[in-house]
Amino acid sequence: MKFDVSEISSLIKQEVLRYQARLEVSQVGTVLEVGDGIARIYGLDNAMVGEMLEFEGGIVGEVFNLDEDSIGAVVYGDFQKVREGGTVRATGRLLSVPVGPELLGRVVNALCEPIDGAGPFKAETRRFIEFAAPGIAQRQPVKEPLATGLKSVDSMIPIGRGQRELIIGDRKTGKTAIALDTIINQKGKGVICVYVAIGQKESTVAEVVATLKKYGAMDHTVVVSATAAQSAAMQYIAPYAGAAIAEYFMYEKQGHTLCVYDDLSKHAIAYRELSLLLRRPPGREAFPGDIFYLHSRLLERSAKLSNELGGGSMTALPIVETLEGQVSAYIPTNIISITDGQIYLQRDL
Repeated sequence: MKFDVSEISSLIKQEVLRYQARLEVSQVGTVLEVGDGIARIYGLDNAMVGEMLEFEGGIVGEVFNLDEDSIGAVVYGDFQKVREGGTVRATGRLLSVPVGPELLGRVVNALCEPIDGAGPFKAETRRFIEFAAPGIAQRQPVKEPLATGLKSVDSMIPIGRGQRELIIGDRKTGKTAIALDTIINQKGKGVICVYVAIGQKESTVAEVVATLKKYGAMDHTVVVSATAAQSAAMQYIAPYAGAAIAEYFMYEKQGHTLCVYDDLSKHAIAYRELSLLLRRPPGREAFPGDIFYLHSRLLERSAKLSNELGGGSMTALPIVETLEGQVSAYIPTNIISITDGQIYLQRDL
């Protein structure tokens, strides 16, 4: 067998010309300490607040604090699998979740991973959990009604598509029942519903899903569950993940959506827990100073979009639990000032 030297030379030249040098630079840090869903990391000098982190084992996190010698991050998922001395990689991008029609009829966690035992799904699209609310020029007045199916609400205090209507009252006064009736009433009306359970008992979430299935409402609904058994970090991002799912149908499909946050009182408590663990300065009732911004940036994402953007809408029904009818407490007054109207429930009525 003879080798042609010129042929070998030409092949080598072709391979040299075809070669493309690629330089991959990744920023890697080390876990100093971890506990209660919080990790302190050393070595990520160029990390940004809100940046997504990848821990060993595929666990993700998010940068919260930038300290002098380290960064404070929250761990989403099973933080007990994160070990001290383990490596952390900065991704250079914001946290996102899978969205799309594949989620309809499913129960997912705060990272939009299926937890209903119906198998995995493959979503083609991802959206950031933190997304800027539409500006003034991107909105139009709320003018289309969204019927709840409750005569007392639809006749006296009707809700419009794109509105933010607070449901507030003591426990066991029917707050969730109003939200579920509204979701069930959207059947056949082309409205995609997202129910976000924050800090609820798992049995309560199971009852909600069973009720929606009983009345055939799961076909147009996505249930996002961050139960009381899960970490404060998962409860913190759950409503933002729900808003991202609804925004997909509002922006990409030019459709109408309804988002129920049940409830934002527990959401505020979860954020307070994270802030105290990260040693942020406490304020009134030990809540951090940006507790108002926590909910305002969430609820401002609800809007009736202009015709140039497709005319879609996201209606928000946040729920707040009061103690002994104290609507003048810190969190209730914050959310009352953000929302367009309130449905106040009392046991005595």
